[in-house]
Amino acid sequence: MAVDPRPPPIEGKITDPGPIAYLTGEYPKVSHTFIQREVAALRTLGLRIETCTVRRAKASEIVGPEQQAEAARTFCILDAGKNPLRLIADHLNLIRTTPRRWLAALKLAWRLRPPGPKALLWQLFYFLEAGILARHLQTRGIVHLHNHFGSSSCSVALLTATMTGLPFSFTMHGPSEFFETSHWRLDEKVARAAFTVAISHFCRSQLMYFSNRYHWNRIHIVHCGVDPERFPARPPRPDSPNHIAFVGRLDPVKGAHLLLDALAALRASHPDVTATFIGDGPQAEHTRAYARTLGIDQMVNFLGAQPETAVASLLQHSDLLVLPSFAEGLPVVLMEAMATGLPVVASRIAGIPELVRDGENGILIPAGDTTALIQAMDRLLSDPALRYRMGQAGRESVLADFTIEAEARRLAGLFTTSVTPS
Repeated sequence: MAVDPRPPPIEGKITDPGPIAYLTGEYPKVSHTFIQREVAALRTLGLRIETCTVRRAKASEIVGPEQQAEAARTFCILDAGKNPLRLIADHLNLIRTTPRRWLAALKLAWRLRPPGPKALLWQLFYFLEAGILARHLQTRGIVHLHNHFGSSSCSVALLTATMTGLPFSFTMHGPSEFFETSHWRLDEKVARAAFTVAISHFCRSQLMYFSNRYHWNRIHIVHCGVDPERFPARPPRPDSPNHIAFVGRLDPVKGAHLLLDALAALRASHPDVTATFIGDGPQAEHTRAYARTLGIDQMVNFLGAQPETAVASLLQHSDLLVLPSFAEGLPVVLMEAMATGLPVVASRIAGIPELVRDGENGILIPAGDTTALIQAMDRLLSDPALRYRMGQAGRESVLADFTIEAEARRLAGLFTTSVTPS
């Protein structure tokens, strides 16, 4: 039977299904602000969301007072696991109270282990972590467990759900998990989840490909959303100095080096062009050095990791956002830029074309095509009127299909159905 992959948003007051636990590998952190935004939106709707993380993010990745406050209220599995007596006591309690479930989780962990001794050791860690989380959820009266990403934290969530009997679900982003589907056993996770969230049609199609068709009706599309009030429409900038924004991890997958190459090539035709990079990552110093090698370090400002308010300010004072990634899910920064009325240039990959319509609210380029990137940037830098039209169309797109309130209402409906079956 055909199922609409986009669940409708719940209208009016939402019935509280009980406390819901949110889990991910590191929470909160600046590169995963979209999860914190989703949690806040669900809490605003009246749901009781208790956040959990496998490990603490580095201090440099917790930016601003909002993230610091969220970190303080988040349960950390590995913090609790530092006490071996706590670890042993939690598992002994589970063996005493729910021995069959504990044993079923152990058997499941063994059956789903990837090949190799190292993978077996990691699977043991996931099982031990699941026991700590299981006892925490039991003491907190949790009624549903939701996880973001399909990799290691989802393995912990799957085993925790098996130990406790709680319904669990997860949000799939990609693309990294799709490169190792057999390692992360997405088929088993989709089969055992009460429902699975895909952030785009593309993401859902990949989950369908890697799972049994019997479970396809429980794979739903819920976008990551933005709050238009935090990213208000910017005024027209007809006489602006051509400033370009890049927001993302300084990691090879984001294509920052391509943007630097394009900036170097555009110096002659656009001598006033400048750029600001927000983000940190494993290639941060190498990216800065590459800008110096190209002789454009005076044109480029690297700000490192910044809170959401700084991102919003940058978008307000820029003329276009460029994201020439090699692999993506559906980048939230594109939604943020478009919400402000900023035209975007992005790679034609994964779920991006579901947001960016080429020539209408932005320009799509083939991933890795520096010539196409230069041409797209030159076109927009040369035509303020075109930038304004595309920016306005982009804002309309976000307001219609990517607001956090509407997406949170879709997700809330899935939670209430999983806890209280219709």
